[in-house]
Amino acid sequence: MENPEIMEIEKQVYELTKKLGELRRASTGEEVSNYKFQTLEGEVSLLDLFGERDKLLLIHNMGQACRYCTLWADGFNGILMHLESAMSVVLVSKDDPETQRRFAASRDWKYRLASHGGGDYIREQTVMAEMENMPGAVLYERDGDRVLRKNHCIFGPGDLYSSHWHMLGLAGLGDDNWTPQFSYWSRPEKMEDGGANLPD
Repeated sequence: MENPEIMEIEKQVYELTKKLGELRRASTGEEVSNYKFQTLEGEVSLLDLFGERDKLLLIHNMGQACRYCTLWADGFNGILMHLESAMSVVLVSKDDPETQRRFAASRDWKYRLASHGGGDYIREQTVMAEMENMPGAVLYERDGDRVLRKNHCIFGPGDLYSSHWHMLGLAGLGDDNWTPQFSYWSRPEKMEDGGANLPD
């Protein structure tokens, strides 16, 4: 039997999410600097990252040392082609371009990558005041040679942007009793290859 309180809260979440979308569509945005980033191909500007699009989604990732950021990026990677049908998408972090590419390859990520190096961009365009390396995303729009910051969101346990939290919630699990890992491989009791040089 469905719990009526759960049904009512789900309805409220749906209605609030719809209202949130309306407010974001109405956002006029504010002009920002044409920041510089490093890539494997060299230095690029924020305007360069738009490519042929007028909308740009920059995913703020804390880098290869964050299991949670890896979780979100793994999830968005699965819908990347759908997102890229509507806008340019670039994952940015403080990691240098070589480290970014190596880690992305290990996760089979398809993102375009750029490094802000912990500089002006992330200090001034953070998604949470006084938290320079906070995970989240920012949506920019191009207006000629101007860049407007239209909307942003913060990533965190239980948020709207990583659906696995809601699937875990159905099982009564959350960030108080579940933590993402880079890998879920469990060592067998007996290794058929001899078992030498196993990771911890």
